[in-house]
Amino acid sequence: MAHNIEMINGKAQMAYSGAVPWHGLGTAVPADLSPEQMLEAAGLNWGVQKIPAFATIAGEQVAIGQSALVRSMDDQILDIVSDDWNPVQNQEAFEFFNDFVAAGDMEMHTAGSLQDGKIVWGLAKVKESFELFKGDKIDSYLLFSNFHKYGYSTDVRFTPIRVVCNNTLTLSLNSKVERMAKISHRKVFNGDNVKEMLGVAKDKLATYKEMAQFLGSKRYTDENIVEYFCRVFPVSGSNENKKKEVSKNADLAMGALFNQPGTEYATGTWWQAFNAVTYVTDHLAGRNADNRLQSAWYGYHKGVKTKALETAIEYAEAA
Repeated sequence: MAHNIEMINGKAQMAYSGAVPWHGLGTAVPADLSPEQMLEAAGLNWGVQKIPAFATIAGEQVAIGQSALVRSMDDQILDIVSDDWNPVQNQEAFEFFNDFVAAGDMEMHTAGSLQDGKIVWGLAKVKESFELFKGDKIDSYLLFSNFHKYGYSTDVRFTPIRVVCNNTLTLSLNSKVERMAKISHRKVFNGDNVKEMLGVAKDKLATYKEMAQFLGSKRYTDENIVEYFCRVFPVSGSNENKKKEVSKNADLAMGALFNQPGTEYATGTWWQAFNAVTYVTDHLAGRNADNRLQSAWYGYHKGVKTKALETAIEYAEAA
């Protein structure tokens, strides 16, 4: 079976503290690890270097103006990058969390490697949360993604997680920071500058709380809930598939609407409808847990969940 999570000597390159994370993957570690200790526990304490790439032409080695991005641990080529591409070392990336963890504002939660080392990520729990509807708790996290992959930028995102069902969402911290929180590999990485841009995630958490409260105050109808799921999960693929009125995932969302954990909170509202979508993407869709993780944070389903939130707000405003 193909894995998006990197496996080395039969061991997943992933670690987590506290309760088992929503994807159910990784090695359990103590809850008080420093960022550097989490890096080591997840098997991510390796570096990368650029080595000039050549083409063999008429028997001669000719420089092509590009470099191979090579992992020091095993000399594996992760990607081919331009000569002005600046690699961000994993240790540098995790140092971003140091001041927050030392001050008691965050604690390391999970870390791992995807796509044979091309994506390295750390997730830290921010000690801020809110509760809605007499028991529906939302915890706040920051997801730091370090890409050893051409065409991708180092990225930091606000990630709220609904505790009752471990549903996730990744959002830019605000429309202006969306551009700045992505650090181009053509610039030298500066973790302090990223911290200044982010201002931590308090404001975004407050905004997300307002959206959740609003969605929980507006009710869907039998007619528009079906339309909503069909818009979020449209029928696609072959002409034969397009003859279907409802896609497989839209059908799964209809079932999750009444069967997902947390249905007792804001029953019959657009909050419940939105969480049916995130429950499907995080727990039901895809071939296995690590494929779901890849898609939920970096792939197709990441965009689906953002679209689901925006569309739910659209319907709630019209209610």
